[in-house]
Amino acid sequence: MFQSFETTSHPELGAARLNALRAQMKAQELDGFLIPRADAFRGEVVAPHDERLSWLTGFTGSAGFAAVLADKAGVFIDGRYTVQVRGQVDLEVYTPVNWPATKLQDWLRENATDGAVIGFDPWLHTRSEITQVSDALTDRKITFQPTGNLVDVIWDDQPKPPMAPVTSYPDEFAGRSSADKRAQIAGDMVEAGQSAVIITLPESIAWLLNIRGADITRTPFAHAFAILHADTSVDLFIAPQKLGGVEFPEDVRPAPFEHFAEALGTLSGKVLIDKSSAPFAVSEGLEQANVEVVEGTDPCALPRACKTEAEIAGSRAAHRRDAIAMVEFLAWLDEEAPKGTLTEIDVATTLEGYRRATNQLKDISFETIAGSGPNAAMAHYRVTEQSNRTIRNGELLLVDSGGQYLDGTTDITRTVTVGEPTDLHRRCFTLVLKGMIAVSRARWPEGLAGRDLDPLARYPLWLAGLDYDHGTGHGVGAYLSVHEGPQRISRTGEQALEPGMILSNEPGYYREGDFGIRTENLLCVTEAPALTGADDRRMLSFETLTFVPIDRRLIDTKLLDDDERNWLDSYHRQTRDRLIDHVSEMARTWLLQATEPL
Repeated sequence: MFQSFETTSHPELGAARLNALRAQMKAQELDGFLIPRADAFRGEVVAPHDERLSWLTGFTGSAGFAAVLADKAGVFIDGRYTVQVRGQVDLEVYTPVNWPATKLQDWLRENATDGAVIGFDPWLHTRSEITQVSDALTDRKITFQPTGNLVDVIWDDQPKPPMAPVTSYPDEFAGRSSADKRAQIAGDMVEAGQSAVIITLPESIAWLLNIRGADITRTPFAHAFAILHADTSVDLFIAPQKLGGVEFPEDVRPAPFEHFAEALGTLSGKVLIDKSSAPFAVSEGLEQANVEVVEGTDPCALPRACKTEAEIAGSRAAHRRDAIAMVEFLAWLDEEAPKGTLTEIDVATTLEGYRRATNQLKDISFETIAGSGPNAAMAHYRVTEQSNRTIRNGELLLVDSGGQYLDGTTDITRTVTVGEPTDLHRRCFTLVLKGMIAVSRARWPEGLAGRDLDPLARYPLWLAGLDYDHGTGHGVGAYLSVHEGPQRISRTGEQALEPGMILSNEPGYYREGDFGIRTENLLCVTEAPALTGADDRRMLSFETLTFVPIDRRLIDTKLLDDDERNWLDSYHRQTRDRLIDHVSEMARTWLLQATEPL
């Protein structure tokens, strides 16, 4: 099995570890210390070596940070984790902080003393993060001091950094050679008068060099930094023991990872860094070497997000393969769940088994969320041996999962009823569905961003006085990260949507202690088809990639208008036609029933 259900949160150890950290702070003459979830590579998933926030506090969410003072310690979490954090940290010593409603500078203004010195690891924060907080506190004379990582000092059994092998990614799947990609980025650099760009995001390095790795679970990239020069050559800083299985051209020069900081001092001319991801230490190292720094965005991010025809074709194939596994799973679930013996772990392991049966699964794309009843109300719930519960009749079951295949990355959520749903279940499910359909059907003028489409998903819920506390959609990579930027459908989604971008469409609704609902498909941005009588302007729309039945038993058809009914009937007809000849006899019977017209 890829997924483990071990309980990794240990709130009972939080107080002792916090005391040890404070002893180190005192020894270093620091009044505070910051502990982010992020590693030096800004990944959502971090290696065991980098699980500092979880080890110290017990909180295992994929986003957040802690700020520790001599007498107070805050764990900053967003709306996805307000329930989870209370069950994972020792509330006697840690205080959950609603973030970003309460910003770090606001919390420090209230809790830190004038003139306090706050330590931070300069490899785990960007300069813009530190500057933003520091500038807001100048009147209080609160300063921020780079230091070694104090958590590492007290973490006696800290795992070693990962050393998984790197492999080449075939050009036939990438759709472009590494040389072509490097020439494009270097051409843009030359036009801008830049001599080099520092690349610190592993997914960008994987995309640029057409390589993949396995340094963390669920996302196939390797931990590395790189410098791309204007002549298209690359200095790649990576542990040498990872490179036994790949050959690079002469203009890609591998060097030991620890040589990166020294190499910064050898650069000249204008050097581009991504201000949102480059570590503070990179900015400081360049400036100390009198190198002219240009702050911008990772030049690989946008071309990586706009998939090639080969990548889109691969994604379609991966989603079809994944849909067959999902249909087999849903047919099994409908047969077994009403018996009252299934647990959430049974659900997760069985689904993984169907994906493994494709014989093409490389990994799951994230830890499967299999939440029933009140557990489903935690949007990013992860079942453990401790939290595992039996699924009962009359409950909703939310299953959010995905697979990593060589030709694509998948992510799908289905909420199903076990037994007879309540009227409230049907109403909320249908309101969520209406929002999902609205985004799927969207047609918009070129230049709009994800934030412009986000209200489409929420409008039916808003009319009922409801909402959800996560974005509507995130970007998805091509056999890379299941959560990819810069594109997203959310209030913070400022990147204009462009053809080839793949995004999730996943509105939801969660009632704490009772149930959770989310329905998710992946979509690809495409040129909108021509319309008779339309304006002469370029417009975009979505191609749906995910075709798996949506639970008709949870739909209150009275809440759907004719266009929504027609969309859903067409969606189910396409789902049946695509999958019917590729599933087992049991799943075929289930699929025919599940895709009947409303």
